[in-house]
Amino acid sequence: MTTANLPDLHDLRERTRQFAQARDWEQFHTPKNLAMALSVEVAELAEHFQWLQTGAATELDDGKRTAIRHELADVLLYLVQLADKMQVDLHAAAVEKMALNAIKYPADTVRGDARKYNEY
Repeated sequence: MTTANLPDLHDLRERTRQFAQARDWEQFHTPKNLAMALSVEVAELAEHFQWLQTGAATELDDGKRTAIRHELADVLLYLVQLADKMQVDLHAAAVEKMALNAIKYPADTVRGDARKYNEY
């Protein structure tokens, strides 16, 4: 199967592997370092929303939207790399977590209520 035929997350995993290998960066991509880099990128993403009233599209100009898109990409790429190092199938993990959340937050009980599961 060629990279073009792989599901999107697998494609990103292969691309990030190749990118790191070409630069001999695998040595730096430990789970700890990737988790730290991921948290930095999330903070950089959040910074674009700091001091905005809601962060709605109407509050963002084209430059800000582009910067947010790039930060989101950085977050995703580090997440994919960390999942790769930890041998986690992100799609399967997300589906599993959504099923657990559906049990924890039954729609008929929590509809319109933002409280945490242990507060209602």
